Amino acid sequence: MVSTHNLGFPRIGGQRELKFALERYWRGEINAEALEKAGKTLRLQHWTIQSGLDWLPVGDFSFYDHVLDTSQMLGNLPARVDKNADKLTQYFQASRGQAGSSCCDHQIAAAEMTKWFDTNYHYLVPEFSADTAFSAHPERLIAQVTEARSASYNVKPVLIGPVSYLWLGKSKDHTDKLALLENLLAVYAGILQELAKQDIEWVQIDEPILVTELTPEWQQALQKAYFSLAKTGVKLLLTTYFGQLQQNLQLACELPTAGLHIDAINAADETIRVVDWLPSHKILSVGIINGRNIWKTDLNQALDLLEPVHKRLGERLWLAPSCSLLHVPIDLHSEQNLDDDIRDWLAFAVQKLDELQVLAHALNAGRSSVASQLDENTQAIMRRQHSTRVHNTAVKQRCESIRPELSKRQSVYAKRAAIQQAYLQLPDFPTTTIGSFPQTNGIRQARKQYRLGQLERAEYQQQMQAEIRFAIHKQLELDLDVLVHGEAERNDMVEYFGQQLQGFAFTDNGWVQSYGSRCVKPPIIFGDVSRPSPMTVEWTQYAQSLTDKPVKGMLTGPVTILNWSFVRDDQPRSKTCKQISLAIRDEVMDLERAGVKIIQIDEAALREGLPLRQSQWQAYLDWAIESFRITANGVSDKTQIHTHMCYSEFNDIIEAIAAMDADVITIETSRSQMELLDVFRDFEYPNAIGPGVYDIHSPNIPSEQSMVALLKLAAQRINQQKLWVNPDCGLKTRRWEEVEPALKAMVSAARSLRAQLAA
Repeated sequence: MVSTHNLGFPRIGGQRELKFALERYWRGEINAEALEKAGKTLRLQHWTIQSGLDWLPVGDFSFYDHVLDTSQMLGNLPARVDKNADKLTQYFQASRGQAGSSCCDHQIAAAEMTKWFDTNYHYLVPEFSADTAFSAHPERLIAQVTEARSASYNVKPVLIGPVSYLWLGKSKDHTDKLALLENLLAVYAGILQELAKQDIEWVQIDEPILVTELTPEWQQALQKAYFSLAKTGVKLLLTTYFGQLQQNLQLACELPTAGLHIDAINAADETIRVVDWLPSHKILSVGIINGRNIWKTDLNQALDLLEPVHKRLGERLWLAPSCSLLHVPIDLHSEQNLDDDIRDWLAFAVQKLDELQVLAHALNAGRSSVASQLDENTQAIMRRQHSTRVHNTAVKQRCESIRPELSKRQSVYAKRAAIQQAYLQLPDFPTTTIGSFPQTNGIRQARKQYRLGQLERAEYQQQMQAEIRFAIHKQLELDLDVLVHGEAERNDMVEYFGQQLQGFAFTDNGWVQSYGSRCVKPPIIFGDVSRPSPMTVEWTQYAQSLTDKPVKGMLTGPVTILNWSFVRDDQPRSKTCKQISLAIRDEVMDLERAGVKIIQIDEAALREGLPLRQSQWQAYLDWAIESFRITANGVSDKTQIHTHMCYSEFNDIIEAIAAMDADVITIETSRSQMELLDVFRDFEYPNAIGPGVYDIHSPNIPSEQSMVALLKLAAQRINQQKLWVNPDCGLKTRRWEEVEPALKAMVSAARSLRAQLAA
């Protein structure tokens, strides 16, 4: 009989219960006991949903991030956290930082945050040094095992593997991370032995780095790790996801574990090869349901792949989603307003588990045992393939007519920069923000009322204009040099645009965790994309009418819209991106015609679209950079184009970033203490750059002195004539009480540097 299991379930709750509990706790409205109770309630709900599986994951739930959970379990929180604080306080000090509240308190900087492989989930980067000493603290995991067993569930604890944990971290003093492996393995062995004492049979141990290009040293580390952990008394399910094994295939099969999980969505053609290599005593878990996208599985096609595997492996075959379901919304049944045609094509986490059960029944009892489900699935797949709503001949023809000159600026940057400075008359170290300002309850309420038809268009427009006036007034009061309208009308930087483009669909409750309590509702790109009418011109023109200072037009770039959406899987992503680039280009041109002098086109997600194997990067970068240039480069030389990238770790693609040819790029650097700028020691970046000096993902309010220090570090790497001063990212998630003093200090830092430059 085929067994079924899951690699992980969304943590946030069907109504984002975790988000709201966390934020109440952070505001001091509930205590730690109430937060723990909310977590336990959610875990039990999620196990109930998964109760039809043979094995349920335990340890996939987290109050903030599963990598940070691992760091705490290994006794490896950053050294700066308060050693006298309780465990939960330490945990949130590491994830969010802590502002000093009195003369005796000191600020605690949050851990660095970056993207989890090529997803839009952010993890907290482990920190290592020569002094790192790991120790085992599995109490929380074991308590959750006890919870699940008390509810009579058959459990499979989930751990990040030791080698991936090291690979995901950062050495703060250039210590060789692999030099820490010996001590780390001893701690892992102790944790696994503790689980064995709990009569745990299987442990899922995730080593996603096996789908990347590993050096011999890292391959040897994997061998060392699993030969060391082979006798800990539990069966290890070595788990890979997000890609193909390729040159690591034989290694993954031969490591001394009791089972192997592979991603058959991204590596379907490797499945039979894995079966050929797999030792006869091992189970094979096939990730046959897409854990990253929301389209229904073609169940008959999946069975065509699985049936030969089942014939060879029998009960040694397990079925699962390709990866944790963390990356998809929870339940399609919560969508009451979704178009019926499009709903017919979709499967969220709950529905994906249903699909898994249908496949297992078909393998265990034959396709005839689930004939009606298979027929219904086939009809839905066919309806999507032949829908006239998916295909637009005019959009396809426009894409086919793209020529190279469409992606070129009129002049080189040096000439443009001189023209723009004469036009804009900006000071040295010009100050700006990234786009959004705090989204107050009043703003959210007005948007909700308008969406529900409870607010007329004219009244909504008046309320949004009032918010724009407030934002402009605050910026003038703070004396920023380049202003923004504040984006009060925008719910999300991608969803807002998708709602005004053709080819997109939207959910009411399709929330996905981005980090901590931050959740997003990715749009669904189901068809060819076009722009029926202007999307931002009205709001930007109004903001500009309130001041003589330049107000940036704020747009989301085509690559970010693509990477932060659920994308159609019936054509190459590159083709969809070109369609979006033409639609946003139309908006850029309309903004310029409306007199907007500076246009920012955010590409926050450019890097996360990189394939996990470096050998495949160039193909992606070629079409991604071209798409941005198509969007940006129709303007005249005097129009200044900005782009923004957050948490982009772009040192290894700096030439591609330069090839974007944006006049100004703003980036995240504050959490890394400007480490991201090290690349500029060897690479002379040709255009202007704004290294973020205010970490907006932390409640900490930076001082003028700290920002001056960061900018001086930046000036060691970048020509100070090209330096801008700005926060790391948009300010929508912060409160005005935090934003105003931080921006005031930022403007003062710029003035201080101007004075030093003039001296």
